[in-house]
Amino acid sequence: MNFEMTDDRRMLSDTLNRYLAGKYGWEHRAKAAYQAPFHDPARWAELSELGVLMALAPEDQGGFGGAGFDITAVFEALGRAICPEPVLAALLSSRLLAAAGADQEALLAGAVHHAAALGELDAPYDLSGIATTARKDGEGYRLSGRKSVVYGGHVAERFLVAALLDGTMALFDVAASDAEVTPYGMIDGGGAAEVFLDAAPATLLLAEAGAAVQDALDAGTLALCAEAVGAMDVSFDITLDYLKSRKQFGTTIGSFQALQHRMVDMKTEIEQARSITILAASRIGTGAQSRSVSMAKNLIGRTAKLVAEDCVQMHGGIAMTWEYQMSHYAKRLVMIDHQLGDTDHHLERVMATRGV
Repeated sequence: MNFEMTDDRRMLSDTLNRYLAGKYGWEHRAKAAYQAPFHDPARWAELSELGVLMALAPEDQGGFGGAGFDITAVFEALGRAICPEPVLAALLSSRLLAAAGADQEALLAGAVHHAAALGELDAPYDLSGIATTARKDGEGYRLSGRKSVVYGGHVAERFLVAALLDGTMALFDVAASDAEVTPYGMIDGGGAAEVFLDAAPATLLLAEAGAAVQDALDAGTLALCAEAVGAMDVSFDITLDYLKSRKQFGTTIGSFQALQHRMVDMKTEIEQARSITILAASRIGTGAQSRSVSMAKNLIGRTAKLVAEDCVQMHGGIAMTWEYQMSHYAKRLVMIDHQLGDTDHHLERVMATRGV
């Protein structure tokens, strides 16, 4: 299989990387990511104009991409800038709307923020344990329950909610104004929300949504893997530059063999993470999608933590300061493991399908 980028994807990646380097440097990111609304609305509009969201959906849904490699092209670039814009929420929502056959023109244009309200306190990763319920109410439905750590929920105007309807997972559309939303910033930047539904009016989008929800989660997990690869690349480069410039005992510390070996080991781990992410991207839309994505997320979670720790250690105390960009990359790399399933969760998923 040819894993080289197509010309269109390469152009998208190059354009997005140039834009983020020029308009979303880490200093701007540090200001936008940790203060409400935990992103930059002006930059969101510009990213939408660049067609970033369009790349996440296929042509028959109004986009021009939607494949695994389109997702990785976008999110690897976002990872290089550790961009806090709610693109992950848009990706999850786009996959769900596509499965429901619903219009997503406003979402892909960046005009309306959507968020996928899936996980709960007692079911953060495995949605078989969700407790949110739906009941028929005249021509519509009413939802009751709580959704936790809803990515992009802090700015969402519409929520796509997974709830039990007669014991089966279904997908509903809920206006943010009909729910109680508690927004907050995440420790590594960006925002999320707790969503409380108290007999909230809802529209049924998909009566049997289990497969659609899993597909959205797989796509989102792949996106996080690609984001981590981009962030690890930059972390490696930052550390390498530091080792070349920091002097101790009259020589640059990059000349010390022990540190050279650690950098080589780190580079090897990053390339393995990149390879398994490419494999997972190639499996999107196939029967091996979920297993391959879980394999990638398990390895990414372990590698990202290793890279964050090694980079911090080789920088010394400077890597822990707010003013230095490495601290922001380290936090993001560590926290990626906790989004959409940590290493243990995905290892269990791989083991459960080892005969597939």
